Amino acid sequence: MKILLTGVTGYIGQRLLPVLLEKGHHVVCCVRDAKRFNYHNYSRQNITVIEVDFLNPDSVRFIPEDIDIAYYLIHSMSSVGSDFENLEESCAENFKNRMNQTTVRQVIYLSGIVNEKELSRHLTSRKKVEDILTEGSYALTTLRAGIIVGSGSASFEIIRDLVEKLPVMITPKWLKTKCQPIAIRNVIQFLDGVRDVPATFGNVYDIGGPDVLSYKTMLLSFAKIRKLKRYIFVVPVMTPKISSYWLYFVTSTSYALAKNLVNSMKVEVICRPNDLASMLGITLIDYETSIRLAFGKIEQNQVISSWKDALTSDILREGISRYIEVPVNGCFLDVRSRKVVDLPRTLEKIWSIGGQNGWYYGNILWEIRGFIDQLFGGVGMRRGRKSQTEIFTGDALDFWRVLLAEKSEKRLLLYAEMKLPGEAWLEFRIDENNILHQTATFRPLGVLGRLYWYAVLPFHGLIFNGMIKKLSE
Repeated sequence: MKILLTGVTGYIGQRLLPVLLEKGHHVVCCVRDAKRFNYHNYSRQNITVIEVDFLNPDSVRFIPEDIDIAYYLIHSMSSVGSDFENLEESCAENFKNRMNQTTVRQVIYLSGIVNEKELSRHLTSRKKVEDILTEGSYALTTLRAGIIVGSGSASFEIIRDLVEKLPVMITPKWLKTKCQPIAIRNVIQFLDGVRDVPATFGNVYDIGGPDVLSYKTMLLSFAKIRKLKRYIFVVPVMTPKISSYWLYFVTSTSYALAKNLVNSMKVEVICRPNDLASMLGITLIDYETSIRLAFGKIEQNQVISSWKDALTSDILREGISRYIEVPVNGCFLDVRSRKVVDLPRTLEKIWSIGGQNGWYYGNILWEIRGFIDQLFGGVGMRRGRKSQTEIFTGDALDFWRVLLAEKSEKRLLLYAEMKLPGEAWLEFRIDENNILHQTATFRPLGVLGRLYWYAVLPFHGLIFNGMIKKLSE
């Protein structure tokens, strides 16, 4: 079976792809930037990767016509702009129009539960996309989910941040809102299970776990599993804006995502009864078990995908390729070289940099820089890294984005996603003589950019010199 998979570099897409491949299907993966697709874990025999920007009607022509089934997993909830509804509608229209020109017989769409009269902007947009996709000449199967719980999911990581960082929480009143969380394993089972099942054609199903819980109960249950004593006090005075900033500063989410999450969390998302789970033979996983399963993956360093890697940002929208060629003209450089004592050990250190491992020297200064970045609305140092030992092109790494990670070539190239009056790159490269070259490049924007470089120059001298010493030892 030939399957079209959109959103393949996103949180859900990365989980669904190996399941489809394992069952012997040929998967056509739609990506905006092919350099972000990680081939390392897949055989290329049954994968076709095509670059498609669904905001561009001309781009969709690259989608082959002989498609059997298509998954629509595109959304713009974490977009930095305020017009994510228009973006989602445009993507859906272009997708639908192209699908009408193919042989696809079923489109499967993962949406959000919409059972309230007054919906958030996010859920309203999801419903609008559903309406657009319904107009196609194919059969549409819609699965509506609420909170998805799994290692690397936005919901899981936000709850984890709150519980593990705050012994006492003064929280907004939406923590009393009820929802029906679902384990990521069940989501993937549903997405795979409804594929090419005629009984599901043209139908809409709410999918959720067996528990209906308030957000407060979810936090306290998480704390119990982690053996932490936590106290939560709900107050009615927090406005949505204050609540968004509260989430932004305490957790690793961006402000754009925090704002959309807060608006969504004010709405109850409880499943309307259906028999889909029994029809497909799916055993629903309760909330506490889903938390334990998630930590099992984290402890084994087996997190397949993370919502942090899928965040929309300017660099991802314009494509990684544009930034791989590091500029020279008009740039400030900090270049350091040092003989490597133990090549395998140095490579291991480079590939483990950031996150819990830190930056090997002056970590407190990195943390301060991350905090300043957060104060100005940047990503800060909160994103960490998905794996403690592996790193791939497109991954988020603290306040950097991985542009190139070629271990065989002994080269790692990072691009700064922090708030800066300019652009910054950080490169690690080991040559044939086992010399480690560490290069920081900054392309300033105007006078402010130049003043910034000279202001941080003393700190760069301290940090970068100490870092290359530790890496080369």
